[in-house]
Amino acid sequence: MTGVWADLADLVLPAECAGCRVGRTALRHGVCVRCATALQLLRPTPVRPTPAPPGLPDCAALGGYEGELREALLTYKERGRHSLARPLGRLLAEVVAATAGAVSPVPPAPAGAPRAVLLIPVPGTAAAIRARHGDHLRRLARHTAHRLRASGWPVTLASPLRAQPRPDSATLDSAGRAAAAEAAFTLRERRLPALRRAAAGRVVIVLDDIVTTGVTLAAVTGVLRSAGVRVDAAAVLAATIRRVRR
Repeated sequence: MTGVWADLADLVLPAECAGCRVGRTALRHGVCVRCATALQLLRPTPVRPTPAPPGLPDCAALGGYEGELREALLTYKERGRHSLARPLGRLLAEVVAATAGAVSPVPPAPAGAPRAVLLIPVPGTAAAIRARHGDHLRRLARHTAHRLRASGWPVTLASPLRAQPRPDSATLDSAGRAAAAEAAFTLRERRLPALRRAAAGRVVIVLDDIVTTGVTLAAVTGVLRSAGVRVDAAAVLAATIRRVRR
């Protein structure tokens, strides 16, 4: 896929770079040329937390949760730079394309044909949506779907889940995240028939921005599977890198 560089690096009005936070530099969609180059060099890679929670599907990430990618995500989510949804969504589309291409099609797809994909973003809680002035992942998913469609992929975007109130995951340890995730999501029952129709014959991919322990992705996958919807994989922008102290 092409076009990410053009969205990240074309010159427009000066502002603070979302990747390195250097001010008074030329940007497009909030990222300077140096950070755009660093993001462009990232490639989707399979990732898996250790230990992986039961039910976690195969997962791929664009890169580690560090450097320019981490800063861009924080600027988008926590600092209100909603314009970053477009370039970040295009980067997430790269991960989806690589992930969907690795799933064995049932039934087999024609050689070289783009796979039909159903994208299901992890829903945000009402509190998080209010604090961030919108569902940041849903916004990101829309740009991801748009990019994939522009590249010839048949894509459907669905929001069949509702997020229940839960503690901020940043304040929890691994055990706390797992406990909170177990009851974190419920199915919108009225959307289930349409969801099952949409999932038939498509690669079903759950979207999130960051994977740390994997419990959120496993919880979402579990709710969908209990409703009879197969989940093939998960795609995220960044994976937290755990560093072992020696």
